[in-house]
Amino acid sequence: ERIDFELLTIENSGYPGYFLIVQDFIAAAREMGVSVGPGRGSAAGSVVAYCLGITNIDPLEYQLLFERFLNPDRVSLPDIDIDFDDEGRSRVMDYVINKYGSKQVAQIITYGTMAAKSSIKDTARVLDLPLFEAERISKMIPGTLSLSKIFALDEPKLKAAVRSEEYDRVRELVELEKRSDLSGLTIQQARLLEGTLRNTGIHACGVIITPDDITNFVPVATAKDSDLYVTQFDNSVVESAGLLKMDFLGLKTLTLIKDTVKLVKYRTGIELDPDTFPIDDAKTYELFQRGETVGIFQYESPGMQKYMKELKPTVFGDLIAMNALYRPGPIAYIPSFVKRKNGEEEIVYDLPACEELLKDTYGITVYQEQVMLLSQKLANFSKGDADVLRKAMGKKQRDVLDKMKPKFVSQAAANGHPEAVLEKIWKDWEAFAEYAFNKSHSTCYAWIAYQTAYLKANYPAEYMAAVLSNNMNDIKQVSFFMEECKRMGLQVLGPCVNESFYKFTVNENYAVRFGIGAVKGVGMGAVETIVANRKDGKYKSIFDLAKRVDLRAANKKAFENLALAGGFDAFTETKRSQYFHDEGDGISFLEKAVRYGSKYQENENSSQVSLFGEASEVQIPEPVVPACEDWSTMEKLSREKEVVGIYISGHPLDDFRYEMKYFCNVRLEALKNLEQFVGKSLTFAGIVTNVQYRTTKTGKDWGMFTLEGFDESHDFRMFDDEFLKLRHYLSNNKFMYFKVNVKDGWVNKETGKKSEPRIQFLEVKQLQDVLESQAKKITLQLDIKEIKNDFVHDLSHLFQENKGEHSLCFEILETEKIRKAVESLQVAAIDEVLPEDSAEVEIDDAEIEETRIVTKLAMPSRKVRVKINSDLLRGLERLDVGFKLN
Repeated sequence: ERIDFELLTIENSGYPGYFLIVQDFIAAAREMGVSVGPGRGSAAGSVVAYCLGITNIDPLEYQLLFERFLNPDRVSLPDIDIDFDDEGRSRVMDYVINKYGSKQVAQIITYGTMAAKSSIKDTARVLDLPLFEAERISKMIPGTLSLSKIFALDEPKLKAAVRSEEYDRVRELVELEKRSDLSGLTIQQARLLEGTLRNTGIHACGVIITPDDITNFVPVATAKDSDLYVTQFDNSVVESAGLLKMDFLGLKTLTLIKDTVKLVKYRTGIELDPDTFPIDDAKTYELFQRGETVGIFQYESPGMQKYMKELKPTVFGDLIAMNALYRPGPIAYIPSFVKRKNGEEEIVYDLPACEELLKDTYGITVYQEQVMLLSQKLANFSKGDADVLRKAMGKKQRDVLDKMKPKFVSQAAANGHPEAVLEKIWKDWEAFAEYAFNKSHSTCYAWIAYQTAYLKANYPAEYMAAVLSNNMNDIKQVSFFMEECKRMGLQVLGPCVNESFYKFTVNENYAVRFGIGAVKGVGMGAVETIVANRKDGKYKSIFDLAKRVDLRAANKKAFENLALAGGFDAFTETKRSQYFHDEGDGISFLEKAVRYGSKYQENENSSQVSLFGEASEVQIPEPVVPACEDWSTMEKLSREKEVVGIYISGHPLDDFRYEMKYFCNVRLEALKNLEQFVGKSLTFAGIVTNVQYRTTKTGKDWGMFTLEGFDESHDFRMFDDEFLKLRHYLSNNKFMYFKVNVKDGWVNKETGKKSEPRIQFLEVKQLQDVLESQAKKITLQLDIKEIKNDFVHDLSHLFQENKGEHSLCFEILETEKIRKAVESLQVAAIDEVLPEDSAEVEIDDAEIEETRIVTKLAMPSRKVRVKINSDLLRGLERLDVGFKLN
């Protein structure tokens, strides 16, 4: 019935060809090994699209609606957006161009207009207004307002439209425009220029395919650096002209999934098919329940992690709903959604008839499709009317809504529903429908998220290696995801010529191995020759490497940077420092090794033949490995950072993790917005770098320095008495701890304006002294069931090794496990426990186990006192003992 309805609508609309074209290039993409997304937007509501392989989500199973895509009553252009992996998108484009001809395919032009600030700067350049004055004027314009808006508003409205600190600058701009000097003329001309066309570009994903030569339908131009046509009409005009547009989108997450699948196959031989992942995998839902969604598509923000922990999703429908709710507007409904899911709030339906359609979302209207289906069920709306209602509510079309409301109320009342309740339902719809999300889109993207979570839960090392590979060009992200690997207990090893490939991989010990491509100065050619020649066996030494690789591709610079990054650490007999040592001849040992390899290859290639027809072997002596001191840990890490951008084999602050965790109340990243901390005392720590001493025009000394944390940094300035008192702490590569106050900025006496908030340095000390000086007391948290003789012996031994003067307290906890019923799960059978033919087991009353504290007894130790240091805290962690400081 549904297919017949869809086919009839498609035929009447005249779009069968459109569907077949899309089906053709999607099938071709899959044939070429390009990953295709499960669908995107309202097209996922089409059963025909699902049957043709255009989408990969069953619309009937998830109650997705075709009329949300094509309204049978009001025909509009279909819009099928397709996600491809970002590396394969261009190959699909090439296929379309080759199949339909370059004269029938075009991308869509975009027009860039003159914004307020660029209008000022461009005008100033033409009128020869000094650059500093142009900058000053452009800074008067708030980022939220255009020039036309500023000059159109009266004073009260202007004051309401900008922040208080911006208002004075805007007033100055308005007054300046009235003048007849060069500054005034610049603003006057910029007002005329604003909004005019400045440049052209190409739409990120829009593509037009026409029945024959595209010039018969639309004016075209040639794109810069490309032979492909672009339409001279922009996106809105192209659609209103009746041309069919398709969106070819590149989605990095599809590349990530594809890379993970390749890594799993390379390491285990298992060929995974993400489209067939079980939708009820227990490990995957446990990952969501723990909120461990870093690196999970659309579920990785801190806010989403928090809600996942509270919600504890157990079915795919929970993920679809959260994808729709976690947006501005509907986010306010999440607490109620969570409480209803967990049985903490009663699930109420306005009418019994609503339960069938709102059951999956615990009585809350989350999707546009629910409004559409309820209007059909309660008031006998046609499919077309339901879609018109959805559009009117979403776009706040008051005139349309005013016409539809009486129809809804009267027809639903005729079906026996109370008018008062219908009025309430309509009012609720109007309030929420503008935020209600497209379920088709949420379902598709929740499925992609589920696939990524399944891989992270079941193949964590391969997944995180792929995540790191897909963020290789963003060092800050690499650092962030390396921290996640550490949290997961995954070891991340530096680059190695005997194990690494271009991207991140997983070695035989299930550790993530750095990609050589992440090392500066080591190009694809160098990586290819290193990997290709490794097939003949691992490299035994630096000399063996230099003899075997193509030294034109892997040049001296590549060798040097690999050595600095630890790429040669597999050659255990040679230390990193030795590669850069020279014996007074100005040539480093590493350069000698490369020269040795070059001579060896020359000799091999010359193939000198003796009188008797045998190849003569000229013995070339290997250079002598020089004896020298190894670099310090700090030196090694600093040089790693030079060539990779981050510390790999460790972090200089690793030894101070406890100090950073327990005695710093703010991360350096938060200092970018000091306004929130005015009047507060802050503590933070890091490595002091980039120290510079300066002198003012009046002869006063001051200093500036950078403080680096684990994955962020902040620049500071120190003046007057603070600088004189604390300057001796400011030395490069020192580990320092700071206590500061944040104060209001100074007020400029001439303008009366307040500057940015300022930092007052109260205390600076070496980070290594913080634990001993700041820690007063340690409290151990012990579960009474875990206190056994062996455990007590190990704990006593740890105290003996760390005697000191700090107070020791105990919290003895009595806990109990409570089992909480949740919706049923399908749990994969474990081979060792269940028969081989048991593919999966239905657990009717699935439960989540939680720990609850029943009794807590605080006990200070009278005799034992300890020294609170890193050794003690690491020992407690080894014994799995929880603790609190102070």
